[in-house]
Amino acid sequence: MNLPFRIARRYLFGKKSFNAINIITSISVFGLALGTAALLLILSVFNGFEVLIAGMIGKFNPDIKVTLLKGKTFKADTAQIEAIRQLKGIHDVSQTLEESALFEYGKSQAFGIVKGVDAHFQRVNPVDSAVVQGKFALGDEDKSFAVVGGGLYGQLGITTDNQLTPLSVYMPKREAVSALDQPFNKRLTYPTGAFLIQQEFDNQYVITSLDFVQDILNAPEEISAIEIKLEKGVLAAPISAQIKQIVGSKFAVKDRLQQDAALMKLMNMEKWLAYSIVSLTILLIGFNMVGTLWLMVLEKQGDIAVLRAMGADDTLIRRIFLHEGLLLCLMGILLGTGLAVGLNALHQALPNGLIPLAAGFIQRYPVSMRMGDFPIVALTVIIIGGLATLPAALRAQRVHATIHQD
Repeated sequence: MNLPFRIARRYLFGKKSFNAINIITSISVFGLALGTAALLLILSVFNGFEVLIAGMIGKFNPDIKVTLLKGKTFKADTAQIEAIRQLKGIHDVSQTLEESALFEYGKSQAFGIVKGVDAHFQRVNPVDSAVVQGKFALGDEDKSFAVVGGGLYGQLGITTDNQLTPLSVYMPKREAVSALDQPFNKRLTYPTGAFLIQQEFDNQYVITSLDFVQDILNAPEEISAIEIKLEKGVLAAPISAQIKQIVGSKFAVKDRLQQDAALMKLMNMEKWLAYSIVSLTILLIGFNMVGTLWLMVLEKQGDIAVLRAMGADDTLIRRIFLHEGLLLCLMGILLGTGLAVGLNALHQALPNGLIPLAAGFIQRYPVSMRMGDFPIVALTVIIIGGLATLPAALRAQRVHATIHQD
């Protein structure tokens, strides 16, 4: 153990001539502990929301999605799809076709997106697990069924018990039409259920069969995406690279998070903005630490003078008080980490958590602690503590040995 550290530890834990210094030191450590705990909990809450949202969009977004880089639809290549299906780690592959449409139910109308899916879709996307009313059904050769997003379901006033009122789907014709012809193609489908995933999806989407959408578009072989489900535990990155080789450079191959890159980017921005704000709060706490160390320097002027007389140079004196600040930071980090872990454990143990949510489909704030957050928080506190320690350390090295004569 080096000399500056041993002296700093003795100064910190030894008896002081002024009791106020003990109180101010305790306040500094307590402030750093609260700041550390706040940083860890803020990161954990945002991590929890990230996990929650990823789980929700996972019911709609596949593990991997293949779409055109330019353009909207393309003709399905059976050989390519079969080649993808044969890759090791692939659970199933589904073909889908999305298009904007006007929906009409009774006297209500709304714009949205109709998504046609094939028979493999339920093995790729567990949308059926998000159905909150009715059931997931796409129809048969005689009748077309549809599952409607909860927001659109309410906006149109749909009732799944009423199988006599169809949902009319209108799409503009692709080919040129005369002034006397209808500019829209119209088909009828019957709602069988409503799903709730995320507001963006719930307010726009109607899911029906692929044949239905291809028929209304008059495009029997076209699709807009190939959606892929991976086996459990298989990483998306290596499989995506293999799929990219199969489909070629005209296609974009995206994993689940890349499909909602804008949303995840916004969440990360909010996360680190909140982190920065709390870090500024710790910086303010650091001013109290400056005062603590400054008082300690004043109290130990006699000791510093003795060390000078014994041959201590500026570097040793400076390092003593830098170590003093480091010890204060480490105490704050350890106490704050323990506090954050304890509060997280208590939050997880309570049925509604420490802070229950008054309304919504989740009863408490989602919290997810990650090991990678701990070194980030510790480094932040140490940097702020180091900056707060520097003025006192520089002041201490200006104290020189003096000889008092009676």
